[in-house]
Amino acid sequence: MLKAMAIAFVVVACAAGAANAHVTLEQGQAQPGQAYKAILRVGHGCEGKATIKIRVNIPEGLLSAKPMPKPGWTIDKVNAAYEKSYDLYGKPVKEGISEIAWSGGNLADDEYDEFVFRATVAKEIPPKTRIYVPVVQECTEGAVERWIEIPAAGKSSDDYETPAPYFDVVEQPRS
Repeated sequence: MLKAMAIAFVVVACAAGAANAHVTLEQGQAQPGQAYKAILRVGHGCEGKATIKIRVNIPEGLLSAKPMPKPGWTIDKVNAAYEKSYDLYGKPVKEGISEIAWSGGNLADDEYDEFVFRATVAKEIPPKTRIYVPVVQECTEGAVERWIEIPAAGKSSDDYETPAPYFDVVEQPRS
C-alpha cells in the first residue's frame, strides 16, 4: 500500500512538473473591449540552455499591443495589417503590432521570469472565445522551444507537448 502511494505521488509530481514546464499566461480571462495585461511566465530554458529571446505572435483581435520594457533586454515590434477593421474607442483600426520580441537578455535554465505586454481585446470578439498567443523561445547554442500548438477541434492544450498559451474571453459582469 505504501509503495503504491509512493508511485502515485511520483506520477502526480511528474505530471505537475510537465504542466508547469510551458510558457503560460498568468491571467486566464479577459473581457471584450477591455485592456488585457498579458503576463507570459517563462519557467525554464530550452533543453538546459539559457533563454536569450522571446518572440510573441499577437493574434488577430488583440489591438494596440504595447510591450513592457525589461532591463537588459531589447524590444523589437512588427506591425501588420489586420484581416478586418476594428473599432477601438470609436475609431477604426486596420493595423497594429503583430509580433513583439524581447532579446539580448540571458535567462538561465534554472531561473524564472515574466515578459509583459498590454493590449485591448476587440469588442467584436464574442465571449466564450479562446485566444491563443503563440510564443517562440530561443536559447543559446541554437536551442528553440516553440509554444505554438493550437488544439484542433475536439482536442485541448493538454493533448499537445508544446501548446500555445491562451486566455478566454468572458462576458462583462452585470452591474
